[in-house]
Amino acid sequence: MRPPTIFALSSGAPPAGVAVVRLSGPDAGPLLEKMIGKMPVPRMATRAHLKNIDNGNPSAHISGERIDDALVLWFPAPNSFTGEDVVEFHLHGGRAVIAALGDVLSAQANVGMAEPGEFTRRAFENGKLDLTQAEGIGDLVHAETEAQRRQALRQTDGALGELYENWRMGLLRSLAYMEADIDFSDDEDLPDNLVEQVRPELVRIQGEIEAHLADNHRGERLRDGIYVAILGPPNAGKSSLFNELAKRDAAIVSPQAGTTRDVIEVHLDLGGYPVVVADTAGLRRTADQIEDEGVKRALQRAEQADLKIIVLDGADAQGPDAATTRLIDEDCFVVLNKSDTGEISAAMKAVSDTARSISVKTGEGVKPLLDDLGAEVARRFGLQAAPGLTRVRHREALQACLLSLNRFIENKSEIPPELAAEDIRLAARALGVITGRVDVESLLDVVFRDFCIGK
Repeated sequence: MRPPTIFALSSGAPPAGVAVVRLSGPDAGPLLEKMIGKMPVPRMATRAHLKNIDNGNPSAHISGERIDDALVLWFPAPNSFTGEDVVEFHLHGGRAVIAALGDVLSAQANVGMAEPGEFTRRAFENGKLDLTQAEGIGDLVHAETEAQRRQALRQTDGALGELYENWRMGLLRSLAYMEADIDFSDDEDLPDNLVEQVRPELVRIQGEIEAHLADNHRGERLRDGIYVAILGPPNAGKSSLFNELAKRDAAIVSPQAGTTRDVIEVHLDLGGYPVVVADTAGLRRTADQIEDEGVKRALQRAEQADLKIIVLDGADAQGPDAATTRLIDEDCFVVLNKSDTGEISAAMKAVSDTARSISVKTGEGVKPLLDDLGAEVARRFGLQAAPGLTRVRHREALQACLLSLNRFIENKSEIPPELAAEDIRLAARALGVITGRVDVESLLDVVFRDFCIGK
């Protein structure tokens, strides 16, 4: 059983200029008063001498001994992040200082170290936020790019949860009419055929959910990274371009063909967007089993990629082979490398009307390529006016909701009203699973397991 009061370091790893230790639960106030001798004004930073508490047990710290000269903040329930009594200790960020406070707190009865995400989980359980907001907080903590920060902040503000809750309430209103029609069908005061009256509202919600799902996985890509695959024949300069993007020697570059035999990835911040760039094996027929496996993986990555960069040797008079040509589509940037070696061949110029000449060796054309790639990423995956779904579990729940709605709308009056009402009840429940408005105990461990301790 978890202790009623929990604590953890909520700031970065020591040593640091300042460390923040958070304490939440029914014993937070009494412990604070014992440690500083009085209760501070709520929500006002107060300078105080933190002292060890005599708990009747042997301790490495002497009772009454000063631990640190610190700032404390007192947030009485329910006006706190978790909805419980919360104390924040702003300490000097040395390891010994943090350890001393931790020793004192952990020695108290009914006080224990917080598990990852436990503060946010308590906030959810106490009605301070819904599950989408809790997930947004986790995304905000882990955000590495500007686009990820903005998306997470929007979700933390409740925009996504509000959208789903509005749909759920619309379904529940329709369900109430349908159940009234079932329970009081002989009542003369009720209008005829209430099921048909709610149909337009349900069709509206159905259309909005379908449009929400048809988003090119925009929110999930912003959260997890947009996948870009570098493809092309051997020795065209793929690995050299990959290293240029990574700003380090991430891939081996050699005149020998077939050097790259597996998929190598780097994570980049491209104009504020998270991008995962993959260098792949050169596309060619080969009798080498290992290289052949690398080619298969390259083609698999091409299918999975959101965008592709096809690198060709611009001086090659033969042009690309058929396998490479088949990869060229609207998701592709065709790059004719080695412009520093001479003229681009006619065969290569004919590959694509939008092909661009670059030289990875001299840097010519590389920056415009990156600028255009960043612009395309922003066009496809930039934030829209309406909030986008950010997790696979959201998408699966929305698809389950849509399945029930479709079943209701398509069956019209061919099924008993009790079964029609059940379809709407299932649709509403699927939306409630996203925000946590129904029993989601089995989901909570999954939602909060990736949080950091102290959040």
